[in-house]
Amino acid sequence: MHKTNRFTRTLIASAALITTFTAAGTAAAADTWPSKTIRFVVPFSAGGANDLMARAAAEGASKVLGQTVLIDNRPGAGGTVGAEVVARSAPDGYTFLISAAGVISNSMIKKSIPFKDDALVPVVMIGLAPSVIVVPKSSPYNTLREFVDASKKGNGFNFATAGTGSTPHFVAEILNVKYGAKLQSIPYKSGGESTTAVLGGQVEGTSEASIIALPHIVGEGKFKPLATTWTQRISAYPQLSTATEQGFPDLQIAHWAGVHAPKGTPPAIMDKVAAAVDQAMRDPATAARLKSVGIEPIGGTRAEFVKFVDAERRRLGEIVKAAKMQEK
Repeated sequence: MHKTNRFTRTLIASAALITTFTAAGTAAAADTWPSKTIRFVVPFSAGGANDLMARAAAEGASKVLGQTVLIDNRPGAGGTVGAEVVARSAPDGYTFLISAAGVISNSMIKKSIPFKDDALVPVVMIGLAPSVIVVPKSSPYNTLREFVDASKKGNGFNFATAGTGSTPHFVAEILNVKYGAKLQSIPYKSGGESTTAVLGGQVEGTSEASIIALPHIVGEGKFKPLATTWTQRISAYPQLSTATEQGFPDLQIAHWAGVHAPKGTPPAIMDKVAAAVDQAMRDPATAARLKSVGIEPIGGTRAEFVKFVDAERRRLGEIVKAAKMQEK
């Protein structure tokens, strides 16, 4: 009995010692970080809203952290290809994902994804490009209310999307589920193809990120904007009212970009990344540059982004189930 107790005490002491060494090692790693190039994996092609926000965050964070932040574009499968790269990376603080709504909704919609939701941990919001609901300039509808009411008649309207689970798809289904619209989602390969479909009159409308939609709206543009679907008006186009202002308070969605880390990344490192990105988004020159093209810089803390991601998961999950958006 005496020997057993001694053996047990030895095991407990050894475990405590290992825990102490592990904690000390993690703290030391955070203290010396970053000692080499940091990689931001963008799960989309260069030039889109997610990529532009990633580059602004990388440039600003690099100055704050005193280390190069490299952009690595890994497009494919609605963002899943790039997300998997990060999910399978070492949690050492040198690889991060520039996340989008798909990091929340893909597992709800797709038959399978190659990693679990908890393999990626929220770090910080970068910014967002509000979605804009648009119709051809020749369309008879001037408000979102007119468009939704008209869609309820006959066979309804065709609404272009960038595929299952894309932001335009959620816009259509929120209007269908919450407000009784009759919008048939027509999937295209990209937002660019959706834009072409609207301009060519193949569909009655779509929603697209402000950075893509605004060039087709301002001046003698070929789009007629009906509403923006974020909580506030677009800084670069404040004359356009929000869906909430027009009586659609549940239609709140945007093309956002954030930073996610592989599970196990030291919290101290994630806090440093969050602080660096937040500082970058508050830089007047960076903020002005982003706002000029329709992007709203956000930043904030790690806790704020975790709260946002959790709320979006609950809200979008409700729409996925109600609209039966799961891939068959």
